[in-house]
Amino acid sequence: MRHVYILQSVADGEHFYVGMTEDIAARLDKHNSGGVPHTGKFKPWRVKTYVTFSDNAQAAAFEKYLKSASGRAFAKKRL
Repeated sequence: MRHVYILQSVADGEHFYVGMTEDIAARLDKHNSGGVPHTGKFKPWRVKTYVTFSDNAQAAAFEKYLKSASGRAFAKKRL
C-alpha cells in the first residue's frame, strides 16, 4: 500500500508538500525532525490529507499530478 500525502506547514499555513510513502507516521516524523532538507525550514508539519493506493503505479501518477499546476489547483480547491 502506498499513501500519497499533502503536508501543511503549521508555522505559517501557506507552505505545502506532496509526497508518497508506505508509512505516513514515520515519514511525518522524518519531515518534522529535519530529516528532509526540502521541508526543514518550514517545520513543523501536519498531514492535511492523504490517499491510499493498492497500485504503486497509480500512486506515483497521482503524486506527479498533485505536483503539477492543475494538480495544485485541484488540491487547493478540493482537498
